[in-house]
Amino acid sequence: MKIEMAKRLAVLAVVLVTGCASYYKVTDPASGRVYYTEEIDRQKGGTTIMFKDAKSGATVTLPSSEVLEVSSGEYKKGVGN
Repeated sequence: MKIEMAKRLAVLAVVLVTGCASYYKVTDPASGRVYYTEEIDRQKGGTTIMFKDAKSGATVTLPSSEVLEVSSGEYKKGVGN
């Protein structure tokens, strides 16, 4: 019985962790370049954001941007997975 409960809790934990992921499409209005990321760090007191580009792995800093939350499918398509 204890093993079954542990298995159920493990499955629930995986569902909760993967189900709560957020995906973002970030557009640089100056260049029109589009990035995809899972986490955005908004700088205090301004419009500057920092994030890790999922496609290149580079850390990107933008002074202004357009940020949209997207579905997992759109994120994967944009990243090329």
